[in-house]
Amino acid sequence: MYSFSTCWNSARHTDGRAMLREIRELGFEYAELSHGIRISLVPGILEAVQAGEIKISTLHNFCPLPVGVDKPSPNLFEFSSDKERDRQLAVKHTLNTFNFAVKVGAPLVVLHFGSMDLKDYTGKLKELLERGEKGSPKILKVVAEANAAREAKKKKAYDHARDTLRELYGEAKARGLKLGIEIREAVEELPVESDFAALLKEFPAPVVYYWHDVGHAQIKSDFGFIDHAKFLAERADRLAGFHIHDVKFPARDHFPPGGGDIDFAALAPLVKPEHIKVFELSPKVPVDSVRPSVAHLKRIWGEA
Repeated sequence: MYSFSTCWNSARHTDGRAMLREIRELGFEYAELSHGIRISLVPGILEAVQAGEIKISTLHNFCPLPVGVDKPSPNLFEFSSDKERDRQLAVKHTLNTFNFAVKVGAPLVVLHFGSMDLKDYTGKLKELLERGEKGSPKILKVVAEANAAREAKKKKAYDHARDTLRELYGEAKARGLKLGIEIREAVEELPVESDFAALLKEFPAPVVYYWHDVGHAQIKSDFGFIDHAKFLAERADRLAGFHIHDVKFPARDHFPPGGGDIDFAALAPLVKPEHIKVFELSPKVPVDSVRPSVAHLKRIWGEA
């Protein structure tokens, strides 16, 4: 199943039905409701879904946005926060997302897992890439330092995030929803790459799955934390789907496929028809660039 994220067009629409109609007119039967869905867009979204104009593949937490928030805010309240009130708000608004997912018939919710307090390794690594240091001893030293810092500091944040997910697990199961834990591009964000296996073992299917964002994984690969295709292969048995966008070196993402450096062909053997494949393009991508990029990706990954 291919789908298209409203992160591309939600900001410039005031009517949810018109927003989804624009995606349908691009040829998509499915849309992902992303983390920029304002409350004012909800009535039109429900109208479009109830009228059978489009189906909803996925929601990206938090969706809809909390009252008073009008910009994409997936990290507004973190599962990993030291503040109990923030974690409670994360649960509250995630449950709102779950209820909205049921209302629009979406089978899966994509989640961010939180972060830990680290110095800005992400910024330092981007700077080194810009200076042509990919794979150099200098960047490998920073990666090693970042890994050591993450291992030393992650426990409290990671435990908070797991406790929050544990609270949400039964709620998702009761609603028949799947949860996709997304790989993130920033060094301080959770889960740490090496923790996905244990996390997926602790929280089993058919509720919790791995969600592969190809752009984020490519950035982590360019930094030197993972081998992109190998990392995906190691999680293939719990893979629910993809966010699809391209990356222009160094570390600029959400470009249309074919407009950057990702080797989509290397990932193709791991892509199955049952995976949810969501194009997640920047709002800056012009409409006349969308169709060619979709066709480019489907030539590589197949039509299903």
